[in-house]
Amino acid sequence: MADRMRADDHLISRDDCALIIIDVQERLIPVISGKEGVVQNVIRLARFAGIAGIPVVVTEQEKLGSTLPEVKKELAAFKPVPKTHFNCFACKEFRDEMSMINRHTLILTGVEAHICVLQTALHGVENYNVHVVGDAVSSRAPENRKVAMDRMMQRGATITSTEMFIYEILRKAGTDEFRATLPLVK
Repeated sequence: MADRMRADDHLISRDDCALIIIDVQERLIPVISGKEGVVQNVIRLARFAGIAGIPVVVTEQEKLGSTLPEVKKELAAFKPVPKTHFNCFACKEFRDEMSMINRHTLILTGVEAHICVLQTALHGVENYNVHVVGDAVSSRAPENRKVAMDRMMQRGATITSTEMFIYEILRKAGTDEFRATLPLVK
């Protein structure tokens, strides 16, 4: 029993995490490597956050257009945090939002992996448990994504996947929440 409790200590807690969607915007996504998969996984994560009651924070880099409409429609409340800095934490509105939701585990998604996601993750690991959803982040060049993922992991971020995160939060089958989630993972 003690071993099981220790293992659970390493799982993400729904009551302590927030999904962060970084710069999934109309003018940036068209040039992103693997964009279809990234967008699909961001949408799956946004839907799941609604099912599981996980808060979502969306950022928009200035001059890159709006967040993709297919992402926006998955969010109950959509009020993006505008920013000019690459590191989300350099933006007062982002820091205020994080303070207001009071969560200690960040689930990072979005673009670009080697710029905004990386800088946010590297800053975040100082005060948060940072999980980067590997199949929901990318860059224009696959090489930059690879280097960014390695660097974030070396600095203490945990690399996860969309399904790994979903099942980690669900913890068990047979519930109404599990049944509501099944279409996202089939």
